[in-house]
Amino acid sequence: MNSVIEKKPALSKISKSVALAKHVLDIEAHAISALKRNVGRSFEEAVTLLLQCQGRVVVTGMGKPGFIGRKISATFSSTGTPSVFMHPAEAVHGDLGLLKREDVMLAISNSGETEEITKLLSTIKKIGSKVIAMTGNADSTLAGHANVLLHIEIKKEACPLNLAPTASTTAALALGDALAIAVLDRRGFKPEDFAFLHPGGSLGKKLLRVGDVMRKGRDQAVVPENTRVQGALIAITKARAGCCVITNASGRLLGIFTDGDLRRRLESGEKNLLNLPVLEIATKKPLSIEENKLAAEALQILRDKKIDELPVVNNAGKVVGLLDVQDLLKVGFV
Repeated sequence: MNSVIEKKPALSKISKSVALAKHVLDIEAHAISALKRNVGRSFEEAVTLLLQCQGRVVVTGMGKPGFIGRKISATFSSTGTPSVFMHPAEAVHGDLGLLKREDVMLAISNSGETEEITKLLSTIKKIGSKVIAMTGNADSTLAGHANVLLHIEIKKEACPLNLAPTASTTAALALGDALAIAVLDRRGFKPEDFAFLHPGGSLGKKLLRVGDVMRKGRDQAVVPENTRVQGALIAITKARAGCCVITNASGRLLGIFTDGDLRRRLESGEKNLLNLPVLEIATKKPLSIEENKLAAEALQILRDKKIDELPVVNNAGKVVGLLDVQDLLKVGFV
């Protein structure tokens, strides 16, 4: 019976591929490193222009730079700067209508002579939008029409033929990231802002605060310290909760009453249990967490202490909510 034996690549060919991969990485790393020479006054002007933008950052690019532009646009949007990508070929057939005077356009073209982009420039000028050009050719048509020039000149592409956009697109992506992060920093963008814009992502979940997911109002059971066990059970039932929090007259935490506390007293044969003060059989001075703490920190406490609920307090020590492990499950945190 004939069998097909798959031949392994010759070791010399593998070595050549590895060497070529390292060479490509060296070229692209150098392209990024060389950008630092051009990051100065014009970069600061671009940041200022973006901060002053009253509309959106409209990013455009053709071919491979277009894919880079989509990523840069997405990074802007996710870090507090509204942005949209506009395909230049579609723009000349009507999509240019999305551009408004208050917008800023970020146009990416290594040559600065991309026909689909240069065709837009006169109309963009009439609209009145400001233009930031990201190009490797400072003497190009695009550079000449730009309000701000971000120069991304590279010595050569990583492609052995020096044709396929490789080092140039890597450089554009890196400078786009630098631009978005510089704007983020100037805006004072905070972790909670990031979480607000990423409610469905794992990154956003890591930044969720206890106050974002805790139970409050009618969904939590809070009783005063003179409450009897029967009243505490009624409060738990109304709130459809698994416990109740006990506070003093000023709202400060005194204890927590759970089904475990109840079972332990039932097992002891306690008589007239329902009429006892709930604080007498509750867990006094329980663990709690402040509402501005990360939900991840609360989850760690729940796991380490093998408990299901945590009273939530504000910075003054007053009860403002209750965090149940089920609340973390509902938001997909666990």
